[in-house]
Amino acid sequence: MREEIRHQGEVRLDRDQETLWLTLRQLVELFGRDKSVISRHLKNNFREWELDQEVVVAKNAQPAAYGKIYQIDHFNLDVIISVGYRVNCARATRFQQWAIRFVQTILLLRRYDEGP
Repeated sequence: MREEIRHQGEVRLDRDQETLWLTLRQLVELFGRDKSVISRHLKNNFREWELDQEVVVAKNAQPAAYGKIYQIDHFNLDVIISVGYRVNCARATRFQQWAIRFVQTILLLRRYDEGP
């Protein structure tokens, strides 16, 4: 799973917020589902107030051709896990297992940084 995430292109790791961020395109690639499927799960997630969109989505500027700049949504780990449960596939299960280890590692590092 770590290799699959590495192949997603630029994955943003936010150590301060202890999360990672993926774009819609990266979610599509990660879970191996059509963009419309992932978009529908995102929409339902926010409509049902499972997660607060203001908290779990960040817009980031991405330069494009001819000096244009696009604002691209990036979704944090909470969204990624939630969408993974909704798509219910083997790749999503592997990601959830990876995410659990990721969070455990962060907690371990935090405990190490804080000392005895």
